[in-house]
Amino acid sequence: MGNQRETSDFHWVLSEEPHASRRKLILAKYPQIKDLYGYDSRTKYLVLSVVLLQIFLSYYMSNASWPVLIAVAWIIGGTCNHWLELAIHEITHNLAFRKPFHNRLFAVFVANVPLAVPSAITFQKYHMEHHMYQGVDGIDMDIPTDLELKFITNAPLKLIWVILQPLFYSIRPLVVKPKPLNKWELINIIHIVTTDTILFYFFGYKAVVYLVASTLLGLGLHPVAGHFIAEHYMFVKGYETYSYYGPLNLLSLNVGYHNEHHDFPKVPGSRLPMIKEIASEYYDNLPVCESWVMVIWNYITDPSIGPFSRVKRQKQAKTE
Repeated sequence: MGNQRETSDFHWVLSEEPHASRRKLILAKYPQIKDLYGYDSRTKYLVLSVVLLQIFLSYYMSNASWPVLIAVAWIIGGTCNHWLELAIHEITHNLAFRKPFHNRLFAVFVANVPLAVPSAITFQKYHMEHHMYQGVDGIDMDIPTDLELKFITNAPLKLIWVILQPLFYSIRPLVVKPKPLNKWELINIIHIVTTDTILFYFFGYKAVVYLVASTLLGLGLHPVAGHFIAEHYMFVKGYETYSYYGPLNLLSLNVGYHNEHHDFPKVPGSRLPMIKEIASEYYDNLPVCESWVMVIWNYITDPSIGPFSRVKRQKQAKTE
């Protein structure tokens, strides 16, 4: 289980990412897929419901014992906050409201609150580059750094890496491609610090601890967090994006339909299954992830899989 890895570098390719070309082929054959583009008006109501649930639970956990608090934070809070992080992902693609400005407001002032850590705008700054420059060295912040590749070399270290995934994802852009703090990020920070302070004042420190723990646990060693690894780690040579069609999509806004999402990022998660139904011949023969839980287990225990199991391309190989 603690065996050393079997490779020492990423999988470098000269080809462009596969999604833009597949999108052109699919739209040429099925132009009706464009009818699926656009926001889903139900998203904002679902987000508001989960936000209120987490605020209620933070109040309830203010008097709970530490074992109960941690258990609830992992089982319920982790699932909720992970869902909210994925909702922010949807909102980043402007899929909750018609206007980008309204999406941004909602992400900052509503969806981000139970996460207790300001992240909505920073995520937006980097995520769209992940779509436009998938795998491109120094631009796609979804790819582990050279330091991660160098030091995460065995099963115990990979376990720690999985547990601390939210920290690695947060710190990585600051190391690889730092960007100046913008106005909206500052607003995001001020608002979340303010709401954390209000919750601390009225509910007590355990309420804030519960929300922070929900974020860290839900984005770390958690069943739904398996998608972080499943989406783009190269488990089958020659393929850099994988879809998952299992039941956990019900708890994750269908983010498991990840090939479909990268092919058509203007389609909300609720409609992604329709893409596979319409253009099934483009997806049925692609390798898929059968289980997010098993992906986590395999990532940790298999020495042939690790931070190096990612496709990378040089900067000049950017996609349109």
